[in-house]
Amino acid sequence: MSTPEHGPEPVDGSASTRVDQPIRPVESTRAVGPAHAGASTRRVGAAHPVAPTRPDEPDDARAGRPPAPPRNQSASLRRALAVLEQVRDHAAAEGLSLTELADTLGLSKSTVLRLAQPLLDTGLLSRDRRHGHFRLGPGALALGQAYLAGIDLRTAAAEEAHRLMREAGGTVHLCVPDAPHIVYIDKVENETAVRMASRIGSRAPMYCTAVGKAMLAWLPEDVFAQVVDAGLPTVTTRTLTDPGLLRTELARIRNRGYSVDDRENEPEVRCVAAPIFDHNDVVVGALSVSGLTSRVTAARVRELGPAVAAAALRVSRTLGATR
Repeated sequence: MSTPEHGPEPVDGSASTRVDQPIRPVESTRAVGPAHAGASTRRVGAAHPVAPTRPDEPDDARAGRPPAPPRNQSASLRRALAVLEQVRDHAAAEGLSLTELADTLGLSKSTVLRLAQPLLDTGLLSRDRRHGHFRLGPGALALGQAYLAGIDLRTAAAEEAHRLMREAGGTVHLCVPDAPHIVYIDKVENETAVRMASRIGSRAPMYCTAVGKAMLAWLPEDVFAQVVDAGLPTVTTRTLTDPGLLRTELARIRNRGYSVDDRENEPEVRCVAAPIFDHNDVVVGALSVSGLTSRVTAARVRELGPAVAAAALRVSRTLGATR
């Protein structure tokens, strides 16, 4: 509500006093008795009657000023969240002591206790009775489970997939493993580039695609055996068909953080991909950028690799990964 420009009108309905009008002092005052309980009192020399106020009105309202805004609690909230994050990031099995928390955060012990109390009340933190150490509480688990239940891989990757398409200028694929194959579950195309033949729901071999190798590099050994047992037939002249060479390539992928399909699945297409991990740090998918070799040159691949890996990492963090 906006503040009136000219202040409150006198309670008796009279016009306000003019500046050039002489003020006559009041020679005496009368005590206000019961019959005058609702009327205003007049002070000696007062120019205007004072509007009556209720006893429960704040001081600002009685003084004619707008009420003061509520005190900003954001600083306390941020410090309480810092306590929670410190326990989350650094508490071992035995938890963190009050002294450790206070020293690390640069706060007094009494301040840490005050900030931690609402977190203890809601179960976000717990404190063992024997040593008084702080740990994450069951409320933190419930909060995490509720978060994970509300997201899926396509939703988590959508923003990064579109950003990657704009930055890289190629077609972006989101895939999941279905050994010995991969399945395309989303695709973001650059309308100005040549369209890829892939389609959502289609499958491709794991061993000769960038997304497949990106996932295979972090999948268990039995999945690698399953892929090899299914066969490594030649798709193009550049397809890796030797299990030993494929294993060496997977080690290289783990070392640099992204994979490359250098015309191994389609003769004139290069693809760069990186793995996506879930909250258990298990690989659950891969994100890739594909394009014709005329646009995705060998030099361009070296530029795209870190960008794709960074995008996949951000999706992984959204899924709760701690890598």
